[in-house]
Amino acid sequence: MKALPFLSLLPRLPGPRFPAALLGATVLELVVLTGHLVAYPFGLTQERRTPGPPPGTPPGTRPSPLPGSPAAERPVVLLHGFIDNRSVFVLLRRALARHGRRHLASLNYSPLTRDLRTAAELLGRHVEEICARTGQREVDIVGHSLGGLIARYYVQRLGGDRRVRTLVTLGTPHGGTAVAPGAGIHPIVRQMRGGSALIEELRLPAPGCRTRFVSFWSELDQVMVPVGTACVDHPDLDAVNVRVTGIGHLALPVHPAVAAAVREALETQETREGTVPSTGTTSVA
Repeated sequence: MKALPFLSLLPRLPGPRFPAALLGATVLELVVLTGHLVAYPFGLTQERRTPGPPPGTPPGTRPSPLPGSPAAERPVVLLHGFIDNRSVFVLLRRALARHGRRHLASLNYSPLTRDLRTAAELLGRHVEEICARTGQREVDIVGHSLGGLIARYYVQRLGGDRRVRTLVTLGTPHGGTAVAPGAGIHPIVRQMRGGSALIEELRLPAPGCRTRFVSFWSELDQVMVPVGTACVDHPDLDAVNVRVTGIGHLALPVHPAVAAAVREALETQETREGTVPSTGTTSVA
């Protein structure tokens, strides 16, 4: 297995024995959950949009492209998972901003949404608005869990590949998961089950899809069953699957090693199969 260029700088630590690793990951999940419950109320409302064109700008005039490298200019759209909101990306957003990402946007979709396709259409309108506002032709998207599946549907089935340069998914059930909670109650969660009509739709041919996929999956993710379901496996998609060790589902969007790898993945033009090693996740206070 070849290492991704942006992961070669990370220390290669020996993996702990599985039971100890699972215990450590579970403890970290509880810590992350506690912190997220505190932050959750602050992410309930949609974020404020950046100011539009200056006063006096003729109607319909597109903003001029911003100076700097194309990667730094390209907006990043962050899309949360099921029954969550944009607060889950506070740490990742800060990490991206510190490294020059000037346009960061989060989209909240309602937990009452009954069809993933509807959420994907909303994402498409959101992306078009961002492109019009920033003057950019393309965006990058980072989606956690269900958010990644919504973004994939937009890219693969609604023509979003003309707008999305790179789609990064974190613990997303690309092949459907066997432990989707509330599967008998909420329609959008039923769509995340393996063998659902929506999952089968994503298996259909997608010739010419231009978006590059980078899927982060964790061997200790207890929400993805089997864990390999979080990998993109489609002959028509340009996809890289990156294994994360030592952390679980909730920690994926907040862990600093993953944040660094996501940042580098968005900046890297070509990537190959690789692994994110565990970096002290059991010592999180």
